[in-house]
Amino acid sequence: MSHHSDDNMLIATSDSFWEPGNYKKTTKRIEDGYKLCQELMALINERAEIEKNYAKSLKSWSKKWNDAIEKGPEYGTTEAAWKGVLVEADRRCDLHSKIRDNLMNDVLNKIKQWQKDTYHKSMIHIKEKKDMDDSFKKAQKPWAKLLQKVEKAKTDYHTACKTERSKKCKTGFRNRKKKYKNVEKSTNRPYTKSISTIPNTWKI
Repeated sequence: MSHHSDDNMLIATSDSFWEPGNYKKTTKRIEDGYKLCQELMALINERAEIEKNYAKSLKSWSKKWNDAIEKGPEYGTTEAAWKGVLVEADRRCDLHSKIRDNLMNDVLNKIKQWQKDTYHKSMIHIKEKKDMDDSFKKAQKPWAKLLQKVEKAKTDYHTACKTERSKKCKTGFRNRKKKYKNVEKSTNRPYTKSISTIPNTWKI
C-alpha cells in the first residue's frame, strides 16, 4: 500500500484522540514547541536590546550633564546634589547593562542550547516529530484497516437496506395497481351486463 493510501486510511471520523490520524494534534505540539522557543528567544533579544539602549541613553545623559556641571558656576552642596543624581544614573546604567548581559549570556544561550538538544531540525522537518508521526501511524495501521472494513460493511449494509426498501415499494405499487384493476374489472362487469339488458327504446 502506498504512503498516500495509508494517509487516506487514517482519516478520523470524530475529534477523539483515539480516532485514526488524530494523533497529529499531539505531534504538532513538537513543531509548536520549536516555534515557541524561537519566539521566546526573539522576545528576550528585544528586551535585552531595550535594556542596552536604556543604559546607553542614561550613560550619555549622565556624561552630558556632568560636563555641564564641571564647567558651570554651581559649587558646594548644590553641586554635590546635582552630581548625586548623575551617580544614581550611572549606577542604574550599570544595573541595566548587567540585566542585558544576563539575558543574553544566561537566559538566551540556555534556551538556544535546550532547543538545539531537544529538536533536531532539517530543511524539511523536525526529526522528533517525524519519528513520533511514524510510530503513531505504525501503531494505528492494523486497527485502522479493521475500522475501514467496518465502515465499508456499514455502508454496504445501509445500501442493501435502501435497495430492499426500494424494491418493496415498487412491488407494493405493482400489487396495488393490479388489485385496483381487478376491482375495477369486477365492478364494471355487472354494470356492463345490466346496461345490456335495458331495451334500446331510444332507437327510431
